[in-house]
Order: sequence, then C-alpha cells, then structure tokens
Amino acid sequence: MQQAQAPAVVAERAGWRGRLHQYALLMRLHRPIGWLLLLWPTWWGLWCAARGMPSWKLLAIFTAGVIVMRSAGCVINDWADRWLDASVERTRDRPIAAGKVHPAEALALFFVLLLIALGLVLLTDPLTIKLAGVGAVLAILYPFLKRYTHLPQLWLGAAFGWSVPMAYTAQKGEIDALAGLLFLANVLWSSAYDTIYAMVDREDDRRMGARSLAILLDDMDLIGIGVLHASFLAAMWLVGSRAGLGWPYTLGWIIAALIIAWQHWAIRTREREACFFAFRQSHWAGMALFLGMAAAFAMPSPD
Repeated sequence: MQQAQAPAVVAERAGWRGRLHQYALLMRLHRPIGWLLLLWPTWWGLWCAARGMPSWKLLAIFTAGVIVMRSAGCVINDWADRWLDASVERTRDRPIAAGKVHPAEALALFFVLLLIALGLVLLTDPLTIKLAGVGAVLAILYPFLKRYTHLPQLWLGAAFGWSVPMAYTAQKGEIDALAGLLFLANVLWSSAYDTIYAMVDREDDRRMGARSLAILLDDMDLIGIGVLHASFLAAMWLVGSRAGLGWPYTLGWIIAALIIAWQHWAIRTREREACFFAFRQSHWAGMALFLGMAAAFAMPSPD
C-alpha cells in the first residue's frame, strides 16, 4: 500500500516545489542585480550615518529589508503589468504573464512580503517606521505610473532612494543635509540605469501604449542618461567632500565613473542586448563607491 501511495506523495511534493519555484521566479530571487542596486545605497546611508561601521542589528535589518522589499516590488510590478508583459519579448515568460502563477496568488504573496517587511521595520525607531510607510506607498504606486506618465523612472528613483533616509535615520536618529544629498544622488542614479533598462523594451512599450523616460527622450536618450549620470557623480563627489572622506573614496569614485563611462560606450548602438547587459553592470558602480566609502571611514583620523 505504501509503495502504491509513494508516487502520489512524490507528485504532490513536486507540485509544491514547482509552485515555490514559480514564486521565487516571480520575486526575481534568481536575479540578484535588483537587490544589489538597492543594497549599496542603503549601506551608503548606514555607513555615513555611523561614520563607519553601523550597528550590526541595523545592518541585518536593512539588508534583509532590501531583499524582502525588492521581492515585493517585483511581485506587485508583475501584477500591475499583467496587461503588458505577455506582449513584450523580454517579459512574456514571467510567471504571471505565462499563466504559471494566478494574479490572486501574486497579490497574496505581495501582502505576505509586506508583512515581513513590516516586522523588520518594527524593530527600529518610530521615525524610521513613519518613513517606511512613505516608502511602501512609493513602491506600490510605481508599477502603475507607466500607463499615465513618461516619468516612472524618476518615481522609481525616489522609491529605491527612500531606503537611504530610512537607514540613515535608524542609525543617527535624524535626517540631515548629508542624508538628503545621498537620497538625491540615488534618485539620479536609479533614474539613469532604469532608463537604460527601459531602452531594452522601448519598441514593445511604444506599441502597447506604455510610457517611459526612454520613450520621452527618444533620440536624445543617451544625452539624457549622460546628464543623469553626471549629476549623480557630482552629488556623490559632494557626499565625499561633505563627509570628509579621503583618498580611498576618491579612488572608488573614479572607478564608478569609469564603469559608467563604459556603460555609455556599450549602449551607444541602442541594441537591446547591449542595453540589457549595460544595465546589469550598474551595481558595480554602487559597490565601488561603497567600498571606497567604507575604506575611508575605516582609516584612522589624522587627529
């Protein structure tokens, strides 16, 4: 009897494994680029607020929070884009678009992830909890904007950048000018790399009536992205100056600038694959800046 039941049990487990696999794909757990793009600026905020190594507790909370909120963002994005994804070459195999996850399941998963994120933020202080509410609104509204405005990339920049004042406040207890500068820098950076990302789908988006900064800029796209990147680098230079960071940060800044320059070279032809590859390299610039920042703070004070 046990042998007769075994295949059914195996099939049931395989079904659950398959379902969990689809949920993992929906959350983009197989593509760490998304949470890395969120992680480096969050760590900029923590390190600048602490002027060095932050609290281990906050480091763990915000690192986990980045992964959870990025996953939640991917889920609500695909739920909101189910009218579009099946008609776009790059996204037609995503779980909802391919019919492998029902929209109601996706919405339930999104709320579970939000509850996990809420549990993490409740471990911080009251001001950070209030800021988290604003961040949740930014993340939830972003996927719907491409139907109504050509500027969803700027909204994404604000949504991605909101982790910076949250982390900064959790560590330092206040938002000051340096936190504002870091937030502005991340808005500029996120808008730049997400416009490169939008270039990949530009023709499909235009055909389906979706909007993006890449469509708005049209043949001025490379110039627009260049202005955003240049402004980002200028803001991060001011961060280093205001925080009194030394040569390790300058070295990290130079490496980040070289990575960004290479990205512009890569996308000069505007080919889909080249733009997608360049987008996936964006996080290296964020890492270079973080490593330079961490090394500068770790250096003994000249006093």
